[in-house]
Amino acid sequence: MTDVRELTCPSPGKRTLWSLVALGAAGTVLAVTGLAYRGGLVYLWLGVGLASVVAGTMALHALAARVTADASGLRIRTLRGGRSVAWHEVADLRVYLRHTRNGEYRRVGAALRDGRRLLLPLPLSGRSDDPEFDATLDALRTLHRRYGTPESSHLRVVSSRTAGRGWAGSLIVCVLLLAGAGVAAWIVPRAAAEEAAWNAARPCAAGTPAGGRTDCLATLPAVIERTDANRPRNESWLYFTDSRPLRRLEVTREAAQGFRPGDRVELTVWRGEVREVSGRHYVWHDHGGGAGDLAVGAAVLALAAGYPAAQLMLRLRGRRLPDDEVLPSALPFAGALAGTALWLLPLCYLHPTTLFTSAVPVVWGASGTLASLVFFTAAWRATRLRVPRPVAVSDEPVGREGEEVFLPARFLEPTDYNPHGFGTHIALGDGPPAVTPGPGRFAAKPIPVGRLTLKAVRRARGGDGDTVSSSWHIADFDDAGTPVRLAAAPDDLHRILRELDPARAGAVAHP
Repeated sequence: MTDVRELTCPSPGKRTLWSLVALGAAGTVLAVTGLAYRGGLVYLWLGVGLASVVAGTMALHALAARVTADASGLRIRTLRGGRSVAWHEVADLRVYLRHTRNGEYRRVGAALRDGRRLLLPLPLSGRSDDPEFDATLDALRTLHRRYGTPESSHLRVVSSRTAGRGWAGSLIVCVLLLAGAGVAAWIVPRAAAEEAAWNAARPCAAGTPAGGRTDCLATLPAVIERTDANRPRNESWLYFTDSRPLRRLEVTREAAQGFRPGDRVELTVWRGEVREVSGRHYVWHDHGGGAGDLAVGAAVLALAAGYPAAQLMLRLRGRRLPDDEVLPSALPFAGALAGTALWLLPLCYLHPTTLFTSAVPVVWGASGTLASLVFFTAAWRATRLRVPRPVAVSDEPVGREGEEVFLPARFLEPTDYNPHGFGTHIALGDGPPAVTPGPGRFAAKPIPVGRLTLKAVRRARGGDGDTVSSSWHIADFDDAGTPVRLAAAPDDLHRILRELDPARAGAVAHP
């Protein structure tokens, strides 16, 4: 599209959007009617009407959106108003990629020279192979190159894996989990005191009112009228004959299945609450939320907050990277958190309020803390940002003489030596380098080394796809005029490049 002079991005699917607007208007009438009508269906009318109003409003917003690009720059119009941006203010055009349950959702954004980002309402696409979206994006980039000065020559794709992703979501999740952990930890001493009082309680003396909130144990006779054992996530109930001493009692599903209609049982009441039901065939205990359980819950929430915190930390470490470069995965920190949970959760359960009262929990906690330091140090090293290094000539063999080595690596483009992208390994050593579908010479395709010219070695970018590991590096080749990319772990990629291009050493490595 080198002859593009002006481009207009209208809203797609106007017929569907106008139908939703009409539905929203009908929903408004339905909601008003529901407010005026006092019948039994008022809430149904209100619900359907409000849902239709929301859908109609969103459709009207999509209909009003419009993006126009020409020699002067970008002009954006929405329901909230309009805005114009000159091309000299735009540093780069990018694609913002978000994965949904139904596929990929792509939008175009403009990175401005003052550091701000402008997300364009159009064009947008809900699938990865959308020729119309790609053509519109290509036209926008052509206009930008003609009338502006882009910062980068390649298309930057920003996704949830890259340095330019948002961090507010991780921060909010981390704060909410830490707040929940703090609330649970604040309740632990009160639960421990109540648990100690229950264990120290003794039967009530004669004449003590059974219904009062006393600290002694009162017993009341009762007869099971029927039981209601529901699914595990729903409440199960015991119903008592003549509603004496109470109409029903919430119990576990196993307890509702254990008691039978007509069973004579004895209820143990403590502080006005039924804590035990004893029958001939089954005994139910109300364990409630003990101090150990609450302490474990607080520790689980605190450990869960560690994962979004690790994501924030990795983003801070990569804050100087370009927005489209893939950050290391936070999974090593998830492993460190899981290792911490192995010693921390039992400690919290057994010693919720007595961590520093004896030598056993102190030694346990100190040893576990040292182990966690080792775990997190290993995770920190595993997620470090590795700089691609130049390829150097070396006489060091890839493997022992006569031995083949199969290294995990993939050409990202389908070629004659990688048809349909079938290759998962590169065979080196005994014979010419070849692409193989596994660690073996079956169906191997020799790599035309003479056709390949190494251009650069770099980190993975958002445009390389989610199938490329965040720890891998990418080698950009020119294959007789066609760009191809080879992805592999940094050390494996360096070994492969020495075999593919040993004569032309010292290729540029892009940090």
